[in-house]
Amino acid sequence: MLPPIMVYTYSFTAATPNFRCRNPSLQSIDKYNQTFDSLFNEDYRPTSEQCLLHQKSLSLKECQRCFLRSSLINSTLQTCDDYVFDRTYYKKTLIEEWNMVCDRVGYRSWVQMIFFVGYMVGSILFGILADKYGRRPIMSISFLLMTLSSLLCTFGPQKSLGFWPSYVIFVLARFLLACSTRGISVSGFVLGSEIVGPEKRLLTGIVIEYFFAFGQMILLIFAYFIRTWRTLTWAISLFTYPYLFFYYILPESPRWLISKGRFDEGEQVLRKIAKMNGHKFDTNAFEQLKQEQIEIMSQEKHKEGVKSLFQSKIMAMISINLFFQWLVQNLVFYGVSQNTGSWDFDPYTSFGISAFVELLGYIVVHSMLDRVGRKVPYCTFVIMFSFVSFLILPVQYLMEKDGQSEKIIMNIINGTLKFLASSSYAIIYIYANELFPTNVRNTGMGICSMVARIGAIIGTFSNDNLTRLWIHFPVLFYGCASFIAALLALMFPETLHQPLPQSVADVEQMNFMKLESKKSKQIVVHEDENRYERDEMIRF
Repeated sequence: MLPPIMVYTYSFTAATPNFRCRNPSLQSIDKYNQTFDSLFNEDYRPTSEQCLLHQKSLSLKECQRCFLRSSLINSTLQTCDDYVFDRTYYKKTLIEEWNMVCDRVGYRSWVQMIFFVGYMVGSILFGILADKYGRRPIMSISFLLMTLSSLLCTFGPQKSLGFWPSYVIFVLARFLLACSTRGISVSGFVLGSEIVGPEKRLLTGIVIEYFFAFGQMILLIFAYFIRTWRTLTWAISLFTYPYLFFYYILPESPRWLISKGRFDEGEQVLRKIAKMNGHKFDTNAFEQLKQEQIEIMSQEKHKEGVKSLFQSKIMAMISINLFFQWLVQNLVFYGVSQNTGSWDFDPYTSFGISAFVELLGYIVVHSMLDRVGRKVPYCTFVIMFSFVSFLILPVQYLMEKDGQSEKIIMNIINGTLKFLASSSYAIIYIYANELFPTNVRNTGMGICSMVARIGAIIGTFSNDNLTRLWIHFPVLFYGCASFIAALLALMFPETLHQPLPQSVADVEQMNFMKLESKKSKQIVVHEDENRYERDEMIRF
């Protein structure tokens, strides 16, 4: 639950409430309400003609809340020095604290941009470290870093320091928070999938997605009752304290221990799991698995790390394709999620609806994947997203503009796009985890997550800039990208009920089994059955 809470807290702490210039004649007593607004509008609000003449690059709304009319006679506009903010939904946000509106709105954008850079750095850095030093210690370090960075976000910015020192401290804290978030997400997901057998991998994968949605709902409750940015940030930081002791609770991944040749430690973890589950430990199966791993290590001892993802043509094709799929799914997910504000509700209701639709998508995915596999649902959801996004064209050009029917249909389309984006995002997380071999799984997932942040940045950029061409142009862009991703995803093998690949050779067998002769195919199938039995031994 921690990653979504930490990620989406900024949606409330740095929310932009309605605002306008402060009335120069009222100063300290000026408030954002009907009485004072009417006085301001009458004397100082620029007219549409003035905005069209002096601020052509801005929308009328932006012009009228960022500039003052010099006088009733003079048509010249002057930049606001101070602002008053609407207190309907927020008491105090970072936007108000640092006046990050109008010509200072870029400061807010930079915070998000640096945050996504932290996502990228954390994904690859902690992914590589987790493959080298283990899942458990890296998760523990990530929890500690999250605690410290969240406290720095809360208490670092101070008025006594001035704007620039406070801003730099906050940006740095958000960067570290993003790094720790990815360390927890990537390592936690991989650890959960590696500690169970094939039949339970879907459960461990989708449970994380459930808690991602639950985390948003918990955040919504806190944000609804705590509407001051510093208090909310401090309250959220309290969630991190219990996780500081997880190192003494979480076991290390037995698959990772075995892949590193630490067989005694791996056996100890497996025996403990077997005892807790009331199963008998299969010593013979473990010894056979041990001998196979020793052989694999002797063959690939010089090929671990990032290079393993590109050491063969097949592995390189799968890796690059997965990187692209993650980029597209994050482009789509974050791009569509940022459009929930277009729903005609207050920010808390809109956020709640978005989280509920996301949870619904995860439930549907959970009910499908163990029945029909990963490949067909993923390709179906992605191609459906493309199709639904293109429905915007006839709706916009054939229906009455801003009519009630058009608004209802657009809300349905937006909700459907959110559902499809959430569903495909959940599947690709599970799918990628089952396609990367054990010795570089965390590295592969880390690179996927790093590339995905590029998609998130592109999504944010698209919403900010492509809307200048046409308000619905970004969604059409997402639809085109999804269509290409669906076609490329057809090359992936099905991983339902298959053991996790331990090496690059295992991945190649999964993908190109159909190209082998019938005799060799029977041998491969027989070997896979043996591997499946040994994989079942690991899960108990």
